[in-house]
Amino acid sequence: MSGPDWLTAPRRIRRGAALTLVFASVLAAGAATGSWSEDDEEGRNAVPSARSIVSLRDHGRDRGSAGDAADAAAEAMADGKSGAEAAEAAEEVVSRSGDRWASVYSQGEFEEFEQALDGAYTGVGLWARRAADGRIEVAKVRRDGPAARAGVRRGDRLATVDGREVKGRPVTDVVALLRGDREGTPVALGLERGTRAWSTTVRRERLSANSVTVTRLSGGAVKIRVDAFTKGSGEAVRAAVRQAPRGAGVLLDLRGNAGGLVSEAATAASALLDGGLVATYDDRGRQRALHARPGGDTARPVVALVDGGTMSAAELLTGALQDRGRAVVVGSRTFGKGSVQMPSELPDGSVAELTVGHYRTPSGRAVDGRGITPDLEVENGAQERAETVLTGLGPPS
Repeated sequence: MSGPDWLTAPRRIRRGAALTLVFASVLAAGAATGSWSEDDEEGRNAVPSARSIVSLRDHGRDRGSAGDAADAAAEAMADGKSGAEAAEAAEEVVSRSGDRWASVYSQGEFEEFEQALDGAYTGVGLWARRAADGRIEVAKVRRDGPAARAGVRRGDRLATVDGREVKGRPVTDVVALLRGDREGTPVALGLERGTRAWSTTVRRERLSANSVTVTRLSGGAVKIRVDAFTKGSGEAVRAAVRQAPRGAGVLLDLRGNAGGLVSEAATAASALLDGGLVATYDDRGRQRALHARPGGDTARPVVALVDGGTMSAAELLTGALQDRGRAVVVGSRTFGKGSVQMPSELPDGSVAELTVGHYRTPSGRAVDGRGITPDLEVENGAQERAETVLTGLGPPS
């Protein structure tokens, strides 16, 4: 196995930090992050998938920082240190590499991360947010999830998780407590509703995250919001475009989209492009290209709505639509995450994820560290302005 694979949300060097971000997004906004794919028999889109993990125990050349990390882990294990200590040794090497997006995952963490890439997570089916008084409030309850079956409602306060007080704790920490480690495990929730306080125990389940939602706007336009490019989200966007009323405009809302499976972003681009280039990508000097499928809707007006939370694969899609004149981009400058990471298996079973290249938009613009500048920059009331622009574009002739 070889080759780069994924574009992801920004990460810190600390082990597990990226996973916290991903899982918090899954629970709070239905988000996850992801990868390239290989599906073009002619090789134009042939980029290895997220599951193509390079084993550095078997590949001795072109190893770079990943090879140094593997050597550090192997040396630690040879000295009789534990797997966790070996991973820490690898992490220390990675942290010195200067790679701002690098991370080291334990084997279990990486397996959980892959589940998130598939648009699924293990949890109880509730969304949490911090209230003004610092307490944790249930923002939303999944209709068919364990929490809903236990009678948990939106607006309830979450006081404890497995006996641990959560008031004042970061929402990401609370999310981690709710997730646990595997489905079928129990979690005790301490809840409050008005003057009532009670406890209930639920069992975690494998749940899917719906990252695409479709709503009708006044005037007949359709808003397609994509929280993340998880598995199946690209086809969901294509279906939403096909099912939109004839001539209706599309408001593609990518605000807060932290990235995702690049194959899904390309599929989403295929909904609005008739084939052609979506992005180019360099892998240690080797150039690759990602193309949209032919047959997309190129007639209806489109506005892409972005902000500083639009990252990675979402920026790739935005840049493609903007460069090819297919959408007017409205909002604020995007984050600027245009680098690609490759996961490499270390001798102790942990995984080091390191940057191997960068991507560019169809016109050759670099995104990393720069972001994408909207055609119309708007800080406040961006959706209202986007709807106005969409209306002004008019129906296709």
